Amino acid sequence: MNNKKFKAMDKLRINVTSEIGVIKGVIVHEPGQEIENMTPRNAERALYSDILNLAIASREYSELKQVLKKITNVFEIKDLLTDILQNEKVKCELITKICNNENVPFLRDYLLEKDAQTVATLLIEGVEMEKDTLTKYMNPDRYALPPLHNLFFMRDSSVTILDKVLISKMANKVREREAILMEAIFDYHPQLSTKVHSPYRLEDIDGIKVEGGDVLVAREDVLVIGLGQRTSTQGIDFIMERFMKQDRIKHIVVQELPESPESFIHLDMVFTFLDKDKVMTYAPVVFKAGRYQTIHISLSGKDKVKITEKPNLLEALKDLKFDLEPLFCGGRGDEYTQEREQWHSGANFFAVAPGKVIGYERNIHTIEELNKHGFAVLPARDIISGKIDLNSYEKYVITISGSELARGGGGIRCMTNPIMREPVKW
Repeated sequence: MNNKKFKAMDKLRINVTSEIGVIKGVIVHEPGQEIENMTPRNAERALYSDILNLAIASREYSELKQVLKKITNVFEIKDLLTDILQNEKVKCELITKICNNENVPFLRDYLLEKDAQTVATLLIEGVEMEKDTLTKYMNPDRYALPPLHNLFFMRDSSVTILDKVLISKMANKVREREAILMEAIFDYHPQLSTKVHSPYRLEDIDGIKVEGGDVLVAREDVLVIGLGQRTSTQGIDFIMERFMKQDRIKHIVVQELPESPESFIHLDMVFTFLDKDKVMTYAPVVFKAGRYQTIHISLSGKDKVKITEKPNLLEALKDLKFDLEPLFCGGRGDEYTQEREQWHSGANFFAVAPGKVIGYERNIHTIEELNKHGFAVLPARDIISGKIDLNSYEKYVITISGSELARGGGGIRCMTNPIMREPVKW
């Protein structure tokens, strides 16, 4: 892309005031060679419990991407990254920052010599280590710059809150580059001009952790945030300081999450919004009164904060004028079925409009629960082929094949990063 076209792009109106407003723009990343570069040796370090079959995962992801393209504007992170790397100053700054952060200064000149598209690919898929010294030869790692195995879980690295963007402070160093890339994209891409809040720019605050899977924009004045493995109290305090005290956010509802197993890493693995009056819940976490704390933080007057405990998440939201009916991940049968489907992201749905959501086909009891509550079940393949007209349905769940993608530890919400939604008329 030449610089004239680069500068002439129309700016997009970055704005997300709910989890369910009609989606107008979403950033995604189609999993590629970085997934194939995973081995049993490095899977655990990459935060996976197993390695994925890229051929199958790609077919499943293609369903999601084709469906999204029929509904909204879809932006691929690799394309956005390539765009900003056309600017030589941005390219130099970003490469230098990444090489310094990952202690590979010897790669700087190598990367600077490459064209923008190649650099974008290498920053995602990794750079193999040249075994030209004894230290490198004896190093068991194949890569000097490791592949970003988790990048297709686009939700985690940044969050659009109203008309601003929060760059996540990732809990694990292996994922820091994802946030750095998103920070650069929002800082420098002319289409995505917005104010960026980044904990990475504060060197004097310890303990900050915050990831996008834990941050739900319930309404333009209410955030719901998970407190657990990936988001800390200090991270939530950072959001209070940057969004409550400087913006329209007046309430933050904090839901404590279990420390284990790994399927509880983010709030959106146990709780997601489906409609103005319906939410998907994993009941053993959301409704166990006293077992996991629910905290309401409110702002009244200038900088006056009040913190109180609530019986559970739905009660806290009810106090804020949300009339929500809970639907149960795994259905209303036994707890073992609920546990099994939660493990495969059964509570993780992405809303494209009020009452219109996307989830995994494999969680049959969860999908049946949605159907019983008025959601038409629409297979993605029928939408892609043109057999189904989405405009014919007031409420629906689009089902994506997820036998392989689910094994990565995330669902459809995890794989989508919305940057524009229409306001909801409550």
